[in-house]
Amino acid sequence: MVLYTSPFPNSFLSVLHSFSWGLIFPCYWLADRLVGSFVPTTYEKRQRADDPCYFHALCIIITTPIYLALLVASLPFALIGFLLWSPLQSARRPYIYSRLKDKNHANGATLLTEWKAAGSGRSFCFGSANVCLLPDSLARFNNVFNTQARAKEIGRRIRNGASRPQIKIYIDSPTNTSISAASFSSLVSPQAGDNRTVNAGIKRTTSMEYKGDNCGSNNGEENREDKGGSGEPHEGEENTCIVRINGEENGHMSDTETDTVNGQARASGPAEPSLEGDAEISKTPNHKQKEGDSGSLDSCSASRESLVKVRVGDGTVDQSAVNNKLLYKASIMKKTSVRKKKHTDETFDHEISAFFPANLDFLCLQEVFDKRAAEKLKEQLHHYFEYIVYDVGVYSCHGCCSFKFVNSGLLFASRYPVMDAAYHCYPNGRGMDSLASKGALFLKVQVGSTPQDQRIVGYISCTHLQAIAGDTTVRCEQLDMLQDWLSEFRKSTSSSSTANPEELVAFDVLCGDLNFDNCSSEDKLEQQHSLFTHYKDPCRVGPGEDKPWAIGTLLDPEGLYDEEVCTPDNLQKVLESEEGRKGYLVYPTSKNHSSSQKGRKASLKGNGRRIDYMLYTEEGLYLEWKVEVEEFSFITQLAGLTDHLPVAMRLMVSTGEDDP
Repeated sequence: MVLYTSPFPNSFLSVLHSFSWGLIFPCYWLADRLVGSFVPTTYEKRQRADDPCYFHALCIIITTPIYLALLVASLPFALIGFLLWSPLQSARRPYIYSRLKDKNHANGATLLTEWKAAGSGRSFCFGSANVCLLPDSLARFNNVFNTQARAKEIGRRIRNGASRPQIKIYIDSPTNTSISAASFSSLVSPQAGDNRTVNAGIKRTTSMEYKGDNCGSNNGEENREDKGGSGEPHEGEENTCIVRINGEENGHMSDTETDTVNGQARASGPAEPSLEGDAEISKTPNHKQKEGDSGSLDSCSASRESLVKVRVGDGTVDQSAVNNKLLYKASIMKKTSVRKKKHTDETFDHEISAFFPANLDFLCLQEVFDKRAAEKLKEQLHHYFEYIVYDVGVYSCHGCCSFKFVNSGLLFASRYPVMDAAYHCYPNGRGMDSLASKGALFLKVQVGSTPQDQRIVGYISCTHLQAIAGDTTVRCEQLDMLQDWLSEFRKSTSSSSTANPEELVAFDVLCGDLNFDNCSSEDKLEQQHSLFTHYKDPCRVGPGEDKPWAIGTLLDPEGLYDEEVCTPDNLQKVLESEEGRKGYLVYPTSKNHSSSQKGRKASLKGNGRRIDYMLYTEEGLYLEWKVEVEEFSFITQLAGLTDHLPVAMRLMVSTGEDDP
């Protein structure tokens, strides 16, 4: 399948479209500004609190006539532009595929070769977020504003979080240790020549000052030279700092070795005291500080977090001695994390994280409706993701029953090459949703190849369902269509036969904003839909019941700019407590509670409305492989920029082969 790299099949249509939109844009911009001036956000209200009460009213009285006069003057040009623009949409392609042109920063082809070296399998990390990049006047109804600046900041935070350096500590010990806390981190891979089984071990999350600019996929020649000299395999984890602590008799470490480690650890983690112990350290170049992780668009402080991961292997060292040594010596793990995996019966890690996961492989975004904001977001994401599909959807009356003013709002970013893509528009949208071409985006990506040169591929789908409360029937119909389109896309893009497979399917993931939760009594039909018999939800026990650690992803818009939650770190701390969740998350509307969420102390069932989903299936994959969830995270890094919590999931694809 040919991927569309431009919205129109020829340059003449592209120029004509640009000309028509140029005639429309002044009228669109003025109308947006005019409406926006009457819809202040809580942030703006607080900024104006010290101004005289008449000052804002005076500004509106002065600017409104000016906006109206200019709007009326631009209407004739907008009408001419619309008459040109509307018929052109019948020739418009359903998406734009963008690939990073800078070959020095592109490494998608390099990632494909890593599967052969992985041996026992690989892990892949998926992220999803509703970023509310509507035209500014509409975004204000969700209590967010300045769409263009937010788009740039959202992209910067995502790529900074995904490309930050990561610390791993590998401890050689005969048994597992008792110190454990869930941390969202990348794949723990066996070291070179290490054929032992990967065991669950010490996992600790701490905070370190980091505002990175370089990204995992774009570190250039210097980074590749560092990686080449480290002697450690890098399975897509370019920013990992690996520390190996070798156990000796009686658990003692020599002073010489300790001094050596102190110097090495200081080189890799300047924001924290050095890590003491017998260790080997492999690290990537330091990252330059940037302003990208600021807690808000103005002055909220940056989020600070780094991840530490420990693996316990074979060895001859006393366990209690190692524990005491780590607790006393390893200052990087000096604080007990409150984000512990409290539910020990769970088979994977889960947490509320202040960062997007390091080495994020795939990203699905919803509500990227504004085209200028989409361009700014794409530019930022291209610092980390080599392949991006954006401006997804249809306009005018083309392809759907009703007139569409904006696209689907879907955007997909990947570190791996995209092989095929398809988009379908839901024809049954109602109300305000009918003005957007909401639908589903289906993608096939190549993630590697076998020693026999068989392609290893994965399927990812991203969607956004009907948003209006009470439209249960509409959402169920959309879920039916989604399943049919998924099956159709798999069949149309498969080039394999059972007898002679040319491709091996590693994963099939579905994510997006489904606009219903699993605990509300009003959403029972969606909760019982057959989609959940084919796809697994890591946060779900069954219809009407979530796992105890799962939290809502819809934030109360009124509290977005409160000091308690305006930074990623603050929002993370608030959501870790039940009282904090009651104050800042939206709960199911059927609970008969007051609409004001702020400060509510009443006892509520569940942990808020979880409407952003990350699903996976084991159906249709290569039979000899096993897919398991390794980690799941609710992310607060976009605090103050959107009214949704992003979610992320890491899948481990196990091939069952021995490590090389």
